[in-house]
Amino acid sequence: MNKEDLKQRAKVFAHRCVKLCATLPNTPLGRHISSQLIRSSTSAAANYRAVCIAQSRATFIAKLAIVIEETDESCFWIEFAADEKLVKKLQVAALLREATELTAIFVASQNTARRNKK
Repeated sequence: MNKEDLKQRAKVFAHRCVKLCATLPNTPLGRHISSQLIRSSTSAAANYRAVCIAQSRATFIAKLAIVIEETDESCFWIEFAADEKLVKKLQVAALLREATELTAIFVASQNTARRNKK
């Protein structure tokens, strides 16, 4: 998968998270989870764009660490919404799988960049 494909995949993931948030109840917890998930998923997509234009390997690795954290945090909020029964686990299974896959891809990319640092 090339950088452009991954940029698009991260952006689509963010859009899907935003759409999920629109279905959450208008309660203090629903609003909180919605706010956090929108922030983390859109941050992951935006920061991956920054990764793609990094000026050095060190910057690439550092920015990718942010993307990994934000994608993993998105996993947490999706799981938390399901745990709190704000959404059905089946309803978010595919989105959670995508979050997990994206996290794994970004971690593998960071590991490769660190190995090739020499």
